[in-house]
Amino acid sequence: MEHPRFIMQNNPYAAPQVSSQQDSVAINKVLRNTYMLLGLTIIFSAIVAGVAMAMEAPRLNFIVMIVGFYGLLFAIHKTQNSSMGLVFTFALTGFLGYSLGPIFNMVLSIPGGSNTITMALSMTGLTFLSLSAYAVISKKDFSFLSGFLMTGFIVIVVAFVANLFLQIPILSLAISGFMVLFSSAAILWQTGQIINGGERNYISATVTLYVSIYNILLSLIHILTAFSGDD
Repeated sequence: MEHPRFIMQNNPYAAPQVSSQQDSVAINKVLRNTYMLLGLTIIFSAIVAGVAMAMEAPRLNFIVMIVGFYGLLFAIHKTQNSSMGLVFTFALTGFLGYSLGPIFNMVLSIPGGSNTITMALSMTGLTFLSLSAYAVISKKDFSFLSGFLMTGFIVIVVAFVANLFLQIPILSLAISGFMVLFSSAAILWQTGQIINGGERNYISATVTLYVSIYNILLSLIHILTAFSGDD
């Protein structure tokens, strides 16, 4: 009977199979940890949003939002390979959750506001689940979306800054519509990166998915409120 070691050494397919199995285990671990952390951050964010609503907290200043958001993103980027990355991730999602409280209260104060929020939440959840399921099941590589995401980010920033001065309602609505498409593409891209082994850091992946979900929710609230005639 041949020794197993001899068989492995003389089997050209042995090493790739082992490597493939190891890659599969690593990919599944990143995917599992990402969705677990994403679920926890969404729950935490919802709790903080609820507290902000109960406190009737005022809407955060634009400068505070920008500095807080990008400051925490920078901190996460620098600590994503350590336990501090988790701390800053919850800090970011809690911060964004807090920002939702005043927005929810404002929408609830208008006729049909509760239906608007319910519909926006439902559409956001359905969008995320559908895109994630498609990416996981198809196992497609969505790297081709990188160019669109880079260009799209620049377009959104330029349009947003311009509309701060122009204050054109239709442009604001167009930005929200494009943001839904942009964030949906980001979900496909990030999930594809995980599935195909291009993303091995679950903290980084979680933040990308969370921010995409947050942006879709806010954009849908804006669009639905506008079409209800109360924006």
